Amino acid sequence: MPDLFLLKDELLRFLAEKGARLSGVGNPEGITDGALKTGICVAVPVPPHIVRDLVTAPTKEYYDAYFAMNAALDAIVSYGATWLQERGYRAIANTTDRVYKDENWCTPIPHKTPATRAGLGWIGKSCLLATEQYGSAVRLSGLLTDAPLPFDAPVNKSRCGSCMVCVSRCPGHALRGALWEVGVSREQLLDKEACKQSQLRRMKGATGIETDLCGLCFAVCPYTQRYLKHTLPHGQ
Repeated sequence: MPDLFLLKDELLRFLAEKGARLSGVGNPEGITDGALKTGICVAVPVPPHIVRDLVTAPTKEYYDAYFAMNAALDAIVSYGATWLQERGYRAIANTTDRVYKDENWCTPIPHKTPATRAGLGWIGKSCLLATEQYGSAVRLSGLLTDAPLPFDAPVNKSRCGSCMVCVSRCPGHALRGALWEVGVSREQLLDKEACKQSQLRRMKGATGIETDLCGLCFAVCPYTQRYLKHTLPHGQ
């Protein structure tokens, strides 16, 4: 029987070598069915200079980075799945070609909930994952496996406290200001349609691109701003 703690450490180190800046292992019970009872989540941060620009308006650079980060995450979780398969375990990478949103923006295997289960962060008032290290300026992915890896401690409550920065700055007035905890629905946090229409307007107006990307809520988050302060350009 392999040392499962050692196996977990080796896997997370391997994922870090492939580009993951945050990673953790959580229990996907209730999120997905089947024999793959272990969820592994990874995150990469949005580059600081892109986040700084988003405080003013969405940019073409953010649009390009969004897809580049998704591709990088696809590669990371695919490497992780192969690593586990080579050691005799079943594993499936939750790559973008497996993820699709229905008309309610719901996916069969979401990224945010497994990320809270794996201890990466909590759901902020922006309805995005918020992390201590990067705020909500992260992109997420993950994989499922039957390897019985030890779970990290989950995050079950918001750490946003009384902060309302993202709520007050949302141009679509789409954020309701509710504090998340396990069991709180997306609808309690977010007016989905108001969010989508605001994103479409801002992105079209700033770049001419018709897509629902904005980024303002995570750019102004105090946790994100702390990340930016720790990565000031040289000489500033």
